[in-house]
Amino acid sequence: MYQEIVLAGFGGQGVLLIGKLLAYSGMKNGYEVTWLPAYGPEMRGGTCNCTVVISEKPVGSPMSKNPHGLIALNLPSLDKFEDTVRPGGVIVINTSLINRKVKRTDVKVIEVAANELAIECGNAKAGNMVALGAFIEATKIADLEKVKEIVSENFKSKPKLVEVNHKALAKGFEVAKGA
Repeated sequence: MYQEIVLAGFGGQGVLLIGKLLAYSGMKNGYEVTWLPAYGPEMRGGTCNCTVVISEKPVGSPMSKNPHGLIALNLPSLDKFEDTVRPGGVIVINTSLINRKVKRTDVKVIEVAANELAIECGNAKAGNMVALGAFIEATKIADLEKVKEIVSENFKSKPKLVEVNHKALAKGFEVAKGA
């Protein structure tokens, strides 16, 4: 296995968090991983992305010019990274904030109204988890239950967040199943 994934949005959307969760799931499955964040100087609202590489062998570089997958949580992120995804790759887009279709026809596209689905799950801030759940189902890169375990570990002092995030992951997973 060798996968490069770019996760992108604006600060405050939890982009770095879902990147870490993806990297941790790779580690728990015995893979070599890297997680490389990149963000502007703004606290919230500025651009933010991270690259996760999951591999059976040592990772040569944490950077990716042509990732296998993209999670785009806002329009500027889709505009910036859409053309970089490898043919045959997967792009998950948050249709709550992205008002256009993916222009490419050589990638698998999963459209998910992450913000609205997060509200249904009980917390508007869980849109990142909805998108991650959709990406997991579309790519089979991780086991959903193991990612839920990692969420439980990360939020163990906040049981309500564990429950909401589990629901959001499952909701995104289900949406992608039907896509």
